Amino acid sequence: MLQRLFLQNVALIEREELEFSEGLNVLSGETGAGKSVILDAIDFVLGAKADRGLIRSGEAFCAVQAEFITDDARIGELLGEFDIEEGETLLLSRKLTADGKSTLRVNGSAVTSSMLRRITSLLVDVHGQSEHFYLLKESNQLKLLDEVAGEPVASVKKVLAGQLSERKHLLADREALGGDAGERERRMDILKFQIEEIERAELREGEEEELLAFRDKFRNAEKIVEALSAVRGMLAEDGGSADTLRGAGRSISAVARLDERYAALADRLENAAAEAEDIAASAEDLLEELDIDEREAERVEARLDELRSLKKKYGGSIAAAIAFLERARADYELLLDSDARFEVLGKQLQAVEDAIYSSCCALADARKAAAAQFTARVVKELKTLNISSPQFEIRLGEFSREDVPNATSEGLGGAVFLFSANAGEPVKELGKIISGGEMSRFMLAVKTQLSVVNTIGTYIFDEIDAGIGGRTARVVGEKFCKIARNVQILAVSHLAQIASFADREYYIEKREAEGRTFTVIRAVDGAARVEEIARLIGGDTQSAAAMKHAEELLESAAQFKRTLAAQ
Repeated sequence: MLQRLFLQNVALIEREELEFSEGLNVLSGETGAGKSVILDAIDFVLGAKADRGLIRSGEAFCAVQAEFITDDARIGELLGEFDIEEGETLLLSRKLTADGKSTLRVNGSAVTSSMLRRITSLLVDVHGQSEHFYLLKESNQLKLLDEVAGEPVASVKKVLAGQLSERKHLLADREALGGDAGERERRMDILKFQIEEIERAELREGEEEELLAFRDKFRNAEKIVEALSAVRGMLAEDGGSADTLRGAGRSISAVARLDERYAALADRLENAAAEAEDIAASAEDLLEELDIDEREAERVEARLDELRSLKKKYGGSIAAAIAFLERARADYELLLDSDARFEVLGKQLQAVEDAIYSSCCALADARKAAAAQFTARVVKELKTLNISSPQFEIRLGEFSREDVPNATSEGLGGAVFLFSANAGEPVKELGKIISGGEMSRFMLAVKTQLSVVNTIGTYIFDEIDAGIGGRTARVVGEKFCKIARNVQILAVSHLAQIASFADREYYIEKREAEGRTFTVIRAVDGAARVEEIARLIGGDTQSAAAMKHAEELLESAAQFKRTLAAQ
């Protein structure tokens, strides 16, 4: 339930805090005082599209905070998914600046509007004067029926989802076989050509790198010859480094016996000369090996061209081409046995489609049973709401086994709500014949029935009492009381008969101070509440008779609630 609401710079509201109770909370006040603005603010903090028109004139921002109490495990799961810390309460906050920037937080953690809406869709159910637009969509009518049906429908839909997934995989497997026999033959010819082309190339990992290294060496052969020849000449020719090192060695050897360090130096010079001669010999060997055949170079270029072509065709690399070959072989093997495999898949597909059809029929049966009970209960509620001869039907669409390919997770056939408020008039689609006042009562009758099964903790009604009055208004107040036994209700109302049933009532009024207009919100009880009920009746609040009438309304409502609690 919504426990507390804080508003700052919202329309004419400068700064207000409201604390709501369980049961029925009613917002009343003069027309234009700002009752619906409060609901707009709640809608805003629940994730509705941000409108800068909500910001109080002359202010840089508006802000709304809503504190909820909830033990819904689904919300806990969402908080965990979004990495948001749980607390004793759920705190939603939203701020909108004049430049259009909006910040949203849940328990202090920043969230996106889509994340916020996923959470708040489990918290609050909002119903306004345009609520009928929701029920005009057949998909929403079906959703409502399934909500009423509960577990019998949910369990079948779960089975159906698995069957549809299996059918999807079977279709994919059959598609992989290539359609009809002619198409599969063409596919096999293509695969055979691709397999043979790659196999002829005898690809191996690392070959391209070796070929590129060879080509690079060939293109730089002249530089290599020059470098190796220079090394050989500088080290091994007469007067080269090797001769110089040996001459130095002979010089130091003449005094080697005089000091062991001289002897060591002589040994090092001898080793250096030997190493220089060895390096020169290695350079000579490399020169002899460098005799690159022009034909070999041409073969390498041709092989590289072949590899480039295969890479372009089969994945961009040698490894990808080899992987393509493995897949092509597997596909070819599959197609070799395709006729038998196609027949097996066809039988499996037929079996799963038979199962899907059975599930759709079971789904329709469960919906039909739920629809019969639900419509009877709603009709009973409508009669108490001063619609003397209501007719309400939920018509399920017909389907056959041939419709299975069109089946979705919602089954087949759909559902359409049909209604008539007048005796002797045939039922028609809901939006084509229902008036505004009838729609208000129809929605109330529906929600009275849904409140027992709905897991949402707060209902909001924005002037759903429009177009009604008198005895009907009294009945609407009683319906609110019944719904409020299971869920919290916030309702904007102009009717004393409804406001008198409130567990907590707020009076909203406009005031002027220092040249500015402010919306002020205050909880009313005791004498102040009697005065507000008298004002709603339309009587003179200074009149003893009007005040007595208001007191009688409040006492009558209290007596009804006591009777309800005793049931």
